This record gives sequence, structure tokens and C-alpha cells, in this order.
Amino acid sequence: MTVFYWVAKAVLWPLLHVLFRPWAEGTDNVPRTGGAVLASNHLSFSDHFFAPLPLPRKVVFLAKSEYFTGRGLKGLISKAFFSGVGQIPVDRAGGEASERALRTGLRVLAGGELLGIYPEGTRTPDGRLYRGKTGVARLAIESGAPVVPCAMINTFQFMPPGVIWPNLRIRPGVRFGEPLDFSQYHGREADGALLRTVTDEIMHAIAGLSGQEYVDIDARRAKAELTGEGKEAEGEETASAE
Repeated sequence: MTVFYWVAKAVLWPLLHVLFRPWAEGTDNVPRTGGAVLASNHLSFSDHFFAPLPLPRKVVFLAKSEYFTGRGLKGLISKAFFSGVGQIPVDRAGGEASERALRTGLRVLAGGELLGIYPEGTRTPDGRLYRGKTGVARLAIESGAPVVPCAMINTFQFMPPGVIWPNLRIRPGVRFGEPLDFSQYHGREADGALLRTVTDEIMHAIAGLSGQEYVDIDARRAKAELTGEGKEAEGEETASAE
């Protein structure tokens, strides 16, 4: 699968660069070796491509398990692709499933890899930045790994949720900020107040890079209200890709 990742990157990055003219800033802020957390806002499905491709090292993302459980030819293609590009399926049902997702993330970091995570837990429904789930703070504190804030730029306009074809008039980008060090809190991963404080610091760093309006409510709840489905359960304090 590692070979597939680099082959896919070698093919996709030049192709996407020609077609969509993506840009990247601050790639030097991402550590070249050792475990680190890449914490990003989540505007679009296209984030899965434009966030990791400019980096010289592999990014392992925690991804929703639905990408790996589809049926038929589409399901097989989805599973093969997301497995090949380094994404790990996680069950977002909460409870024990959330704990397993965190344990998986910690193993990735312990192996010296770069772990990608979307702290909001889902794509933004309206382009704003929503409250982060504290799983990102727990990963940072328990592992001692630095957190690199990452901001996707223009990908909501480029390919908003529910849209299949990208807007070729929009040029997508990604901006990487300076690493945040929370190693001084090691051993305090059970401190709920600290986890919230650290998570908020990470989210405000992302907002500073992206220029998004920050909304201090759960993104799933906001999405449910916008679609008229009522309030969704906010779930456990973990985070994954959607």
C-alpha cells in the first residue's frame, strides 16, 4: 500500500497541478521526520488530495469507515483507493469506537508517521470553521507529538459538499502553520478542561491561517439544523475524515 501511495502521488500531483493550479504555503513547517499531527479544517472532499500532495512525506488520515464498506464495483474502487493512499477506517459511532480510533492514531504517531485529522469531525456545511473535538488534543498530549495547523483555502468554493464537478475558476490552496508543542502537558490526557483548552488553541490557529469565521458549536449539529433534520447527537470527542 505504501508503494501505491507514492505511485498515486507521482501520477496525481502533476495532473492536478496542471488541471487545477493548486498552491501551497508553509510546507517547511511540517516536520520531515518523526510523529506529528496534521490538524486541518475540512471544507471539501477535495481536501483529501490538496492537503497531503504538496508534502514530501506520507500522510496517514483517519477516515470514516463508510469509504471502506461500500458494495459493488464503486465500493471496491473506494476501498482500494482510500487504503492505497494511506487512510485508515474509523467507526464514528462514539463510545468504544471513538476510543479505538484514538488508539489507532496513537499507534500511527508512535510509528513516527504523520497523522492527518479533521478536528471538526465532518465537513463544514457552510464554509465556516466549527468547534473542534478534543480527540486531537488527546492525541497530541498522550503522544507528545507536535501539532501542525493546516488550512485548506478555497476548496469549499472549488468543490462544495454534494457537488461532483469542481469549479475550474477557483484555485484551491493549502497553508501550513508553525508546529504547536503541547508536550509540557504529557500525562494529563484525562484532564477534560485542558483538552478543551488545547483543542481551542489548535482551532484558533487554523482559523488564523484560513481566515474563516469561527463558530463555537458542533459541526454535525449545525449541519443537521441547516438541513432541517433537527439536532444530531454530537457524539464522542474524537475526530475523523469525511
